[in-house]
Amino acid sequence: MNYDNLIKKAEILIEALPYIQKLYGKTVVIKYGGNAMINDELKNSVMEDITLLKYIGMNPVLVHGGGPDINKALEIYNIKSKFVNGLRVTDSQTIEVAQMVLVGKTNKEIVSMLNRKGGKAIGLCGIDGNLIECEQYKTEINGEMRDIGYVGTITKINSKVLELISKDEYIPVVAPIGVGPNGESYNINADTVAGEIAAALKAEKLMLLTDVEGVKPSKDSDSIIPALTIDEVHDLINRKIIDGGMIPKVLGCVDALEKGVGRTHIIDGRIPHCILLEIFTYKGIGTMIMKEKKLYHENEALY
Repeated sequence: MNYDNLIKKAEILIEALPYIQKLYGKTVVIKYGGNAMINDELKNSVMEDITLLKYIGMNPVLVHGGGPDINKALEIYNIKSKFVNGLRVTDSQTIEVAQMVLVGKTNKEIVSMLNRKGGKAIGLCGIDGNLIECEQYKTEINGEMRDIGYVGTITKINSKVLELISKDEYIPVVAPIGVGPNGESYNINADTVAGEIAAALKAEKLMLLTDVEGVKPSKDSDSIIPALTIDEVHDLINRKIIDGGMIPKVLGCVDALEKGVGRTHIIDGRIPHCILLEIFTYKGIGTMIMKEKKLYHENEALY
């Protein structure tokens, strides 16, 4: 009998051992969005990854987006979408649809998928227990600061409910709807919600699943930078190597690090089992951003 393949599988498990030891009992916040929410194979692999994290002793917290589902619902109700500075203008009709879709449809579908994998997921949004308190967001339009409807900026995360749930046997799944001072609902960017929740929980890791491979050393490069410090991130932004939609993602990671998160990751959610590949392998598959390049394990490839 040829044992080579079995030995290789054993080696993979041993490679994961120092990470399992380091992360046992720690909180990992995952922002779930992009193609990983659309493709059935990718949906399945993300749910398997998160369930596995829970079973081996970590405390995953999942924050999800839902733009495509919202767009479909708005089309059904014949409500036109308008965006300003990359944010959806959200009038009273739009926030009703967004809340209905994110909380009532997308959130519960994710909870159901996790439960089918053997996890014990609980769906929440920012209204539950005043989890995400916010106020109306204002953006610059033609030189003036103006609101764009029911779009929120976070003022406080009341994380106790997440701590209680995640440190028990459950997996919290959070929809990015916040609550205002008068009980009104606000739509919030899911990357921002994930970063603020990770900071409030002092998570060991924040992972952003995206539709890009990671941060590249140049715009035409085929490779990615495996690890960056905060100072290196600012340098790449100043040199315009990091630009466009990647800027808010990396700055969100920097903000989370400065508020106490251990490590942050930008990974390609189009790769099956991307979460496991990033967490449990020496090299990973995306870009890790940290305060300083401090090794978990001597074999880690951070350069």
